[in-house]
Amino acid sequence: MPPYLLSLGPGLYRIDTAFQRDDFDAAYLVVDQGRAAFIDTGTNHAVPRLLGALAHLGLAPEAVDWVIPTHVHLDHAGGVGLLMQSLPQARLLAHPRGLRHLVDPRALWAGALAVYGEEEMQRSYGQLQAVPAERAVASEDGQRVRVGGRELLLIDTPGHARHHHCLFDAQSGCWFTGDTFGLSYREFDVDGQPWVFPTSTPVQFEPEALKQSMQRMLDARPQGMLLTHFGRIGHSEGEVRALHVALLALLDETVALSLALRGAEDRHEALKAALSGLYLDSLAAHGCMLPRERQHALLAMDIELNAQGIGVWLDKLPD
Repeated sequence: MPPYLLSLGPGLYRIDTAFQRDDFDAAYLVVDQGRAAFIDTGTNHAVPRLLGALAHLGLAPEAVDWVIPTHVHLDHAGGVGLLMQSLPQARLLAHPRGLRHLVDPRALWAGALAVYGEEEMQRSYGQLQAVPAERAVASEDGQRVRVGGRELLLIDTPGHARHHHCLFDAQSGCWFTGDTFGLSYREFDVDGQPWVFPTSTPVQFEPEALKQSMQRMLDARPQGMLLTHFGRIGHSEGEVRALHVALLALLDETVALSLALRGAEDRHEALKAALSGLYLDSLAAHGCMLPRERQHALLAMDIELNAQGIGVWLDKLPD
């Protein structure tokens, strides 16, 4: 099996997309009775790995029925259009708030271009490819999706983004969480136990909606969570619930420190410093023994983006 492909159980595979670094960004492949679906795709640069995973498993491109990004942020959906050019039978299933941006990605590209610039966009993402409208389907809350004989339950999960949905795989007992159940990097595991923290990246962070979305996921009594960033966390309902408690605590602390800094003179830098302190203190309590400089380096991009997202959220709050 290629090193980027990992079996997570019968008919369930994690693909490391190599976005930014190893063990950072995952796509998932569900296979049953010779049919398949991709959940998240990574960027254009991940497409050879996704197609390579199919080939390794003896599946033709025609075997893929669905490509389902959890939301349209480019680290999750940037490769959708290019991938579907090689999957003649596949349909795109996207959140109704995000679908148009994959059918016509010009606004998505322009928004990211304004933040990152042309050179970084090409390096990290590649030119976005449109999905033909006739191959694109809007998802519905409570929808059930068939992959062979396997059924995935889809629910609307705002909080990280209003164009976010998650999927529950009853066979494995796991949710494909996108960014709704936070981020967890394998470098921070201690004795096999993960550390998880919330993401507030721009521009639609809504903490109360995020809490409600997570609770809906917990109501399914999941046995594990399949994060885009990165991999499976939790291997029993009890472990998932314990991770949820820890994630909620960090979310509440994030909200409290953000509100306290709402009127700070250099608010963005103050938010970054506060988030850095919060995360590193939490990692210390978790037992992480990596040097603090290394911890901060691994979290630097998230600290910057989370601070940006919190700033947008604070500006939307009523006076």
